[in-house]
Amino acid sequence: MSEAAVRAVWGPNGRHAALFEDAFDVLLETPGGGVTLNGKADSRRRAKQAIDTVAGRADQGLEITQADVRVAIDQARRGAGGGGPIGRRGAVAAKTAAQARYLELLTQHELVFALGPAGTGKTFLAVAHGAGMLLSGEVDRLVITRPAVEAGERLGFLPGDLLEKVDPYMAPIFEALTEILGAEQLRRRRDRGEIEVAPIAFMRGRTLAHAFVIVDEAQNASRLQMKMVLTRMGEGARMAVTGDPSQVDLPNVSDSGLIHAASILDGVRGVAMMRFAAEDVVRHPLVERIVRAYDADAARR
Repeated sequence: MSEAAVRAVWGPNGRHAALFEDAFDVLLETPGGGVTLNGKADSRRRAKQAIDTVAGRADQGLEITQADVRVAIDQARRGAGGGGPIGRRGAVAAKTAAQARYLELLTQHELVFALGPAGTGKTFLAVAHGAGMLLSGEVDRLVITRPAVEAGERLGFLPGDLLEKVDPYMAPIFEALTEILGAEQLRRRRDRGEIEVAPIAFMRGRTLAHAFVIVDEAQNASRLQMKMVLTRMGEGARMAVTGDPSQVDLPNVSDSGLIHAASILDGVRGVAMMRFAAEDVVRHPLVERIVRAYDADAARR
């Protein structure tokens, strides 16, 4: 095992090693620049699988975080190979155990709600999953919609037609699609109508059949908008609804369609709920601490 891989497996102050030991009930040591495991045979085997995953990523020059270690551990426990949606750079891999579970739910259920703070990969993984279904022919279209709450009356002052006016508010979606598909393939598929990105208002009166639908920033959809878009599902359709209940921009928080829908649809057959927490944030480490600080302030209030 390379020196970089050993360092990644051990982690800062032995933190990664402690995760492996706690997860598999083994003792991990790094004598002479290698890694040794002591424990039951099955525990050693699964621990080795997780360690090999981390070491392989380290040998590719990738930075290894505690989130990467937790994902490797979760995959080894479940006997999973870690395969995810396929993007232009290969498989889109989950970075936390929660993300791995989220991808499972997207595969297993017709309607999945993903609730949690920014930076947990809710939207990106849904886009990656939907793009993978489109590329494999499982669906005919990828439809992504979100409420244009930020636009408000300012839409009238922006240049261009209506679609050009709302495009800036869809920028995060286009960034994710470009990352997964590449700019040229995104342009071609959008021109052919296979990929549609539009405000929720554009969904009214439609039936979305054989499509993967993503409702993003759903905390800013009203109850009526949420009911409307959820009932657009047609034959062969699947849907992911993502949002952060703590970031409602509506004048009245109780009007949030996401909060209401999650409360009444939890437990309905075919519907799954995925709730992310601060520890699932995969952006800059500071983001997790920021989220925790705001959560603590909300709890005090």
